[in-house]
Amino acid sequence: MRALRIILVVAVILGGLFVIADRVAVGFAEDEAAGRIKTTEGLASTPDVSIEGFPFLTQALGGKLDDVKIGIKDYEASTSGANDTAGTIRLDDLNAEMHGVIFSGSYSTATANTATGTATISYAELLKAAGSETTDVTAGVTAQVVGLSDGGNGKIKVSVEATVFGTKLPQPVSVLSSVSVEGDTVKVHADSVPNLGVDLAEDTARSVTDFEQKIDDLPGGIQLDKVEAAKGGVDISVKGSDVRLVG
Repeated sequence: MRALRIILVVAVILGGLFVIADRVAVGFAEDEAAGRIKTTEGLASTPDVSIEGFPFLTQALGGKLDDVKIGIKDYEASTSGANDTAGTIRLDDLNAEMHGVIFSGSYSTATANTATGTATISYAELLKAAGSETTDVTAGVTAQVVGLSDGGNGKIKVSVEATVFGTKLPQPVSVLSSVSVEGDTVKVHADSVPNLGVDLAEDTARSVTDFEQKIDDLPGGIQLDKVEAAKGGVDISVKGSDVRLVG
């Protein structure tokens, strides 16, 4: 019995040492990966990287990780609007989960079989990126989108400020709009045109309310998947395959 107890104690100690070694190794790998992703993507700050699954060492020996989670607080994505004017748009809290990550021993290259993720574009950021300007709607009428906010039920509230025959309307006119994604472009489309007190052709009114924003160069080549208006902004979902994390 004494010998059995000794064996059990030794096994527990060795198991504990293995767990410690495994956690030290995964911590090193996470830090190394975070630094390389920061460099590859040109990020201002180091992202959060979490390698899931246990044990890590057996995954590392096989050169493939089951799941890796990446969090980027603020990501500046390249954009272009309707007039192909280049710029950037900030994505808040970009979180991605990578599945089946194949990497080199030096962590100089890493590619995920598939990836999914989420992020948010604030209404202020979307309005700024869209570059809304005063538009000559028709003779004697000018208008401009001055605000975007949550309209409830998955809609965006678009506020339009207008001047009609030299008189500025006492307060902005609001319409509810739907948001959708087509390829790499986010589109905002009014459910109905605003009533500015004058008869306007629908296409003319939509030249003010409707706009689209192209979002390019997401990390690793992931793509926009879905968008939905929410309280704090437009929530987006992203996905991709053969996503390059490093190298």
